[in-house]
Amino acid sequence: MRIEPCYFCGRPAYPSKGITFVRNDAKSFRFCRSKCHKNFKMKRNPRKLKWTKAYRKNAGKEMVVDSTLLFGARRNEPVRYDRDLVQKTLGAMQRISEIRARRERVFYKKRMAGKRERELATARELVAKNEHLLPRMRGSEKRRLEELAAEQGLDVEELAAEHLQNAKNDNKLFGGEKRRLKVRVDGGIEGEEDNDMDMD
Repeated sequence: MRIEPCYFCGRPAYPSKGITFVRNDAKSFRFCRSKCHKNFKMKRNPRKLKWTKAYRKNAGKEMVVDSTLLFGARRNEPVRYDRDLVQKTLGAMQRISEIRARRERVFYKKRMAGKRERELATARELVAKNEHLLPRMRGSEKRRLEELAAEQGLDVEELAAEHLQNAKNDNKLFGGEKRRLKVRVDGGIEGEEDNDMDMD
């Protein structure tokens, strides 16, 4: 039983599954599903589509050079059936898949190392660039907090940060839209129990 890779995306194409296309020059193309077959007929380049193995290998997102990958390569040499050989081969295949999975995890960790720091640096740069969009306190509010800090002997910046946090939680700072109240026929007000909640 031979499991051939899909000509377009590189996934395994199992026997009796997928599509086999034989060209006029007797070259056969194996596809794992109709999606790959249709893309092949549309003459699309698999190296430019992000969901294919060719793209991932080209972009350095998958292991390309590794000894475990050689075992998955297609072998055309017919071997005479031997029960012991088959048993050994099956055991080796299982062990190779475990080793490959471990190596792929290590490869992924190395590739993703420093991603969090890069994301944080990008976020900080974005905040620094668009600082004018951040919520600001009124001058009168600042003066009131300074007076309050002088009376209680606290730090002004701490009080300001606390005030901004409270304002953010109350949704007053960002102008949250209030729910409309409806007057019922019997004189009661609809939505009265949750009129203090804000709409998002």
